[in-house]
Amino acid sequence: MPASHSNPAPDLPIPIFQVSSKVERYLLYDINTVTWLRQKHNILGVLIGTLPQIPQQNVFLGLPLELQPEEARILVENGLGYIVNDLDWHTKELRSKSTAQIEAIKADLHKDGVEVARQLEKSRQNQARLARRKFRSNSSSSSSSDSAIGHNIKTRADESEETLFDNSSPQASTPTTFAPSNSDPKAWTITPATSYPLLSNPPRPKSPSLPEVNPCSYALFKHLHSQGYFITPGIRFGCQFSVYPGDPLRFHSHFLAMSADWDEEFGLLDLVGGGRLGTGVKKGWLIGGVEGKNTEQGALEEIESTGAAATRSNNHEARVRTFCIEWGGM
Repeated sequence: MPASHSNPAPDLPIPIFQVSSKVERYLLYDINTVTWLRQKHNILGVLIGTLPQIPQQNVFLGLPLELQPEEARILVENGLGYIVNDLDWHTKELRSKSTAQIEAIKADLHKDGVEVARQLEKSRQNQARLARRKFRSNSSSSSSSDSAIGHNIKTRADESEETLFDNSSPQASTPTTFAPSNSDPKAWTITPATSYPLLSNPPRPKSPSLPEVNPCSYALFKHLHSQGYFITPGIRFGCQFSVYPGDPLRFHSHFLAMSADWDEEFGLLDLVGGGRLGTGVKKGWLIGGVEGKNTEQGALEEIESTGAAATRSNNHEARVRTFCIEWGGM
């Protein structure tokens, strides 16, 4: 993507909001942060938000963005984010705000809603003006082939229409609005995606907590992510991850990924079924894991004991091996 279209980097590290201490789901609410992570760090997540007026929508979703646990963990390990308990932080911060501060924010939202209503009304008026011009132009061109009587009738009709709708006349110089001229139009409801500027940025903890992940699947996820792949949940293809060579908006996925322990046994039917599934949807079925027995669990325990800085050293990286299976002759 050209640099001119790149989003500026947010203030690092970014807060990653965990729903609560009992619900391990990780959310991002800032669209600039979401876009920057997608462009610069191949972090996709899944949009789960719906519009307040259309709660049943299930095709085109919006903010917030839910991160996979593996995505949240890799951001924390790389020093790009930190985990915040969303429920506790909002409860504490809102109790410390005065009524005047809250009312000031509501007034700003109302002002923004009025401006949106004005812009929408202006756009509607422009569209109506263009439609009237097009109608008059079509009427003039079709009337040239009519008889003199028909031509006079259409001319009188055009003159009548111009008298009713032409904004150049003194009577129609004031644009039409939904509200009276001495009052603002009805404000649209603005639903902010973040709590700013009412609440300040949550403080960064001295010892950031790491999201819990499956050691086996996280090792494979981290390996593929380090190779520059984009990774999404693979539940709709019957696997753990769908692996893309570039942004999913531009590329189809190349692999259906499944993680496995190095000494894990699985049936031949699973092997055949996975290969046929991947080939049937024009993808490769990829199996991967950490080389060596129990290496992945030991690596995670070492990370948790030494901190995120240890993960940036190549001495602490376990070797992940991957195998791709494709079914021939289909």
